Amino acid sequence: MFEKADRSEELTSAIADGFVRVRGAREHNLRNVSLDIPRNELVVFTGVSGSGKSSLAFGTLYAEAQRRYLESVSPYARRLFHQMQVPDVDAVEGLPPAVALQQQRGSPTTRSSVGSVTTLSNLLRILYSRAGTYLRGQALLYAESFSPNTPEGACPNCHGIGRIHQVVERSLVPDDTLTIRERAIAAWPSAWQGQNLRDILVTLGYDVDRPWRELSKKDRDWILFTDEQPTVPVYAGYTPAETRKALKRKEEPSYMGTFTGARRYVLQTYATTQSVMMKRRVAQFLSSDDCPVCGGKRLKAEALSVKFAGMDIAEMSRLPLAKLDELIKPYIDGSKKDGTDDHPEKALVVQRIVEDLVGRLEVLLELGLGYLTLERSTPTLSPGELQRLRLATQVRSNLFGVVYVLDEPSAGLHPADTQALLRALGRLKASGNSLFVVEHELDVVREADWIVDVGPAAGDQGGRILYSGRLAGLAKVEASQTRRYLFEDAARAPRKIRRPSSWLKLRNVTRNNLSRLDADLPLGVLTCVTGVSGSGKSTLISQFLVEAIAENLGQQRKSDLDEAELQETVRTLSGEITEGLDRVKRLVVVDQKPIGRTPRSNLATYTGLLDHVRKLFAGTKQARARRYDAGRFSFNVARGRCETCEGEGYVCVELLFLPSVYTPCPTCRGARYNARTLEIKIRDKSIADVLAMTVDAAFEFFKDDDVLSRSLGVLREVGLGYIRLGQSATELSGGEAQRVKLATELQRAHRGGTLYVLDEPTTGLHPSDVTKLGNQLQGLVEAGNTVVLVEHDMSVAAESDWIVEVGPGAGNEGGRIVASGRPDQVAASGSRTAEYLKRAL
Repeated sequence: MFEKADRSEELTSAIADGFVRVRGAREHNLRNVSLDIPRNELVVFTGVSGSGKSSLAFGTLYAEAQRRYLESVSPYARRLFHQMQVPDVDAVEGLPPAVALQQQRGSPTTRSSVGSVTTLSNLLRILYSRAGTYLRGQALLYAESFSPNTPEGACPNCHGIGRIHQVVERSLVPDDTLTIRERAIAAWPSAWQGQNLRDILVTLGYDVDRPWRELSKKDRDWILFTDEQPTVPVYAGYTPAETRKALKRKEEPSYMGTFTGARRYVLQTYATTQSVMMKRRVAQFLSSDDCPVCGGKRLKAEALSVKFAGMDIAEMSRLPLAKLDELIKPYIDGSKKDGTDDHPEKALVVQRIVEDLVGRLEVLLELGLGYLTLERSTPTLSPGELQRLRLATQVRSNLFGVVYVLDEPSAGLHPADTQALLRALGRLKASGNSLFVVEHELDVVREADWIVDVGPAAGDQGGRILYSGRLAGLAKVEASQTRRYLFEDAARAPRKIRRPSSWLKLRNVTRNNLSRLDADLPLGVLTCVTGVSGSGKSTLISQFLVEAIAENLGQQRKSDLDEAELQETVRTLSGEITEGLDRVKRLVVVDQKPIGRTPRSNLATYTGLLDHVRKLFAGTKQARARRYDAGRFSFNVARGRCETCEGEGYVCVELLFLPSVYTPCPTCRGARYNARTLEIKIRDKSIADVLAMTVDAAFEFFKDDDVLSRSLGVLREVGLGYIRLGQSATELSGGEAQRVKLATELQRAHRGGTLYVLDEPTTGLHPSDVTKLGNQLQGLVEAGNTVVLVEHDMSVAAESDWIVEVGPGAGNEGGRIVASGRPDQVAASGSRTAEYLKRAL
């Protein structure tokens, strides 16, 4: 009774003094922390990567706010939400409703677009429906008729996609003078599978030694376009005559083969292959063109006949947002009428809708997104762009009394765009809301009203609140890594700028917003490619350069994009590398995509460490006596893993209206292996004990093993000493995943001549971790390699040997090389980057 009274008094106090009070938070690595956080202010959670910031902001505060909200809705409605786990915390008092804006990839469907995410497309459809200029006698169309995602609006030929994929005989068989045996059907694979299909045709009675053009149309059409897949006996190495005899006497075949028509093969391969090169190979046999009915505009003719400002809705949706704003703004004050003189009610409709449109566009333009178009599909957006789109929608919503929890909103932003972000956050705060922001960008941290610094280090060495208070007070906290970068202007030792050994000369590159661009990238040095968000950096480096180098080297780059993204892949219209290709012997792309999509993938499996560890266990005297091989020590193999959880380490209890509960397996208690396997030990440690070790602990344990010492040492050098060897890949942040990939690459012997490409590698990294990353990249260059970074962090740019700035603006206002040279030269160029680079030098 007294405890309830005390809790009620504490809640009343928290509400009265304007604080959110957290007591006993233990989520992930948080060490039973308690703190008070002010409401109605910009609160920044900072600390080294992996220290526990997100565990506090998202795993505790947002998760608790969501839990409370979901308790107020019906059990049925709860099932429609992605429910977070109930946080491990004693109490949270004074917490308002919360909205989370996290870093996440876009919708997997190309039908989701900038217009749909921001609701701008809805307003535009209403505008065309109610105030558009119709053809004489045309009936009024409702807003649904202007959407390509509805039966009322979608073009019947392409179903609202705008493009059609066709497979025609001319592309499948480019040279009809060849025979099938001479590989007339170019679309079929050239290796054994192609021979198999030709042998099947022999069994089926087709003449594979007759020129293609001499076959009957009926036979040609069946071979190319049939969806039938007959399975027939195949006699490998037999001539057609020998095959006929073997069939007649019912001889035992070499094997049974299943036929696949050329069109089916191409479409199936395009849809399912994980290889970018294979997809590119079969794509050449696909004819992908704008729909001939709608001209690629995705809508029915009736909708496209309605105009506003002289444009149909598809044309308006293709305008950059900045141009769209310029076009419609004059309709607010009536300076543009567009045929509404005789219809005052229509003029009022135009004014009201355009006011709302312009209000929403202004926020997007402030956030530096004016280069996007309404029709741009969300799978092609970066997580940072998508988060800023959702932020703009919230700024416009005028909610009051809400906590916005944001995950690194500055990700992907050039310093010139960060000020606009801060203004947008200021508008949300001015509306009476609280902002809880997980952030590393120092310009954002300096603007905070309140700092929560978590640390002192990462993983098990973090999880403590080092400081919670006004910014100035952090200067006295010696244990804080953040303090060093905010208050200590540490002078960097001068570094000798390297000279390029040669150049990669990119010429006539046309793709996205790049038009016939020429660029020179130095080899043998560290180059930073920078410029404002949306200027064309990633198009030039992560797309054109990577694809051109990979194609030249014959490297197959595995694609982990889903089908929607691959359909949206923009092709290079023109461009070549005219010089320097002979100097690049190998290409390595290190990105922030997950290293695994299931809990079975972890640090040890990805880096190959587990393979060596399993061999060590298999080599023990006890394992040899039992005839256990290395496979016995894999939790993915039935003979070694726990039978109850099948190597997962936990069991899931499904709760219909609540988040599923995951508990350690009652049999193996989370060890993942069966009891017999766990009996095998190295210095009293089982395979499960080793997987539970952090990288630092494992480095000490295996210090006498040269292979493991090197691998674990590299992981420590990139700042991953706190991660457990068996930690699930799904628990790693994008920055951690990228460093795991980099460490895996660093473990390999440096042969020189490798081109390393990294796209914004500092995303998600604390400045102290950026320093560690920089040291590793410099080491790669010292070993005779080339490193090219797409980067906004000016401290990284300042440490580069060469800088290429793309700009000057974003979208159509970018796509040019505005500055190129040593850091001091670019700092003196007067470009958008120059003033920020000067501060870092």
